[in-house]
This record gives sequence, structure tokens and C-alpha cells, in this order.
Amino acid sequence: MTAGPAFTCVLDARAKLGEGPVWSAADQALYWVDIKGRALNRFDPATGATLVLPLPEEIGCVAPRKGGGFIAGLRSGLWQLDGEGGLVACLAANPEDQGASRFNDGKVDPAGRYLAGTLDEPKAGGKAHLYRYDHRGLAVLAGGLLTSNGLAFSPDGRTLYHADTPTFTVRRYRYDPATGEISDGEVFIRLQPTADDRGRPDGAAVDAEGCYWTALYEGGRVARFSPDGVLLSEHPVPARCPTMVAFGGPDLRTLYLTTASAGRPADELERFPQSGGLFAMAVEVPGLPVPPFDPAA
Repeated sequence: MTAGPAFTCVLDARAKLGEGPVWSAADQALYWVDIKGRALNRFDPATGATLVLPLPEEIGCVAPRKGGGFIAGLRSGLWQLDGEGGLVACLAANPEDQGASRFNDGKVDPAGRYLAGTLDEPKAGGKAHLYRYDHRGLAVLAGGLLTSNGLAFSPDGRTLYHADTPTFTVRRYRYDPATGEISDGEVFIRLQPTADDRGRPDGAAVDAEGCYWTALYEGGRVARFSPDGVLLSEHPVPARCPTMVAFGGPDLRTLYLTTASAGRPADELERFPQSGGLFAMAVEVPGLPVPPFDPAA
């Protein structure tokens, strides 16, 4: 394992719980959410301009939609949003207890379906799930989870990575792009927490070499693993709680990273005053293009 370059802050956003970054090739902009701030954000790296679009409830994930607008996972369910972040229609209600569950991490599959998981807020009952949404409706792919996270696909689209953050574990599955079904789940990474390091796998992305990048929440770093699960490099972040990575830029050689500040100790925020900011790092290996959500998929 090697120590890699560090991330630098490109937007001191002071987000409460930054999450869900996704690059829009059409807009040449990065969209990301502030879950606890109830906002969808747009960042233009060419100008540094940022746009904040308020929402009426917590938003956990978002993706551009074919034909315009977005699909987004909110507390109440999966929603179609217009280009200004306005609610258009509820596509699928959250079938769990919405008082203790909300949608969290999401990712578009190679065929244009949307995969999104929930968070069991008490983190005690294992009541969260990973779902698939397409023209057939909402379907359960996995259950018994605490915090569904870390979704990413291999370059050929036939492997799905998925984390359950509080268990320090990332699993991988065989994925059928033709049907959206998963099978043969196995442990890909299991991190070992210590008293000084509680870094656990949060949001993720895969690069063109098939390597898995994961933000280590409460670990102050991002880690890159080989397709065989070998730790290749770690990259420090000037924030204790990185949350999710996404490749962006015209050549997909910029790795963006969201972070959190809500609920963190005062002394930590003094040491890391850019917590809640948007960070970036240049990478040699580009990421993979992310397709838009396709309502007909």
C-alpha cells in the first residue's frame, strides 16, 4: 500500500451531511446533496459557481434523468425532480417505516435502472434494504442492512459492489445487466476498526482499471482497492468524515469527494474547519462514464 496525494477543498460549502456526488457530462457540472441540509447542489468547476436548490425533505441520492431533470431518493421515496430540483412525481414510496428510514446511497446501473438503498436510523434492527427501481417498479435486492452504501459497478457492469457501513464490510455480487438481478454475494472488503481508527466504507466509485475507491467515514481518508480487494493506496482528507467519491471533469480524471460536519465534536471542527466542504483530487486512471437514469429501462 502506498500513501497517495491528498484531497484539496474546491468549495467550502459547510454542508451538514454532504453526500451523493454525481457528474453530469451533459452539464459539465457536479451535482451533490446535503442530506440534513435538505438541498440539491450544483457545482461548476470551470467557474467555481455553485447553486443550492432547497427541498422539502432529506435527500440522500440523486442522478440525472434521461430527458431532463433527476431521479432522487428522499425520505418518503424515489422522486422525479425537474431541472430546478422541484418535485414532479413520486415514482415509488419508501416501503419502510419513514419515521426511522430514509433513502441513502444510489447509483444508475449500466442499463439505466436506479439502485438505491435505505438507512435504518436506529442502526439496531437491520431493517434497511437495497432496492432496484425500473419500469417494473421497486424490487428488493438485499435486506437485513443497517446503512446501505458504497454502490458501484465494475467496468463490464457484471459486478456490483455494495457496503453496509456500520459493519465495516463491502460485498460484491454477480450482476446481470439484462435483468438487474444479483447473485453469488461474497465479502470483498472487511475493515478492522481500532480505538484510534473507526474509518468505515461509505460512498464509492470504480475507475477504468476496475479499482474500487471508498470514502472512509471517521477515517479522514479515501482508499483505493484492486479488483481482488488488495489495498493499493490511501489519500488523506482534511476532514474527519469523508462520505462519497465520484469521478468528474471532461476526462473523468478528477475525483470529487463530499464530507460531513453535522454532529461532529467542536475540537474536531476546529482542527478540520473545511468539514462539510467539497474536495477534489487529480487522478491518473480515469473513472467510468455514468449513464443517466432511463425511465424506460
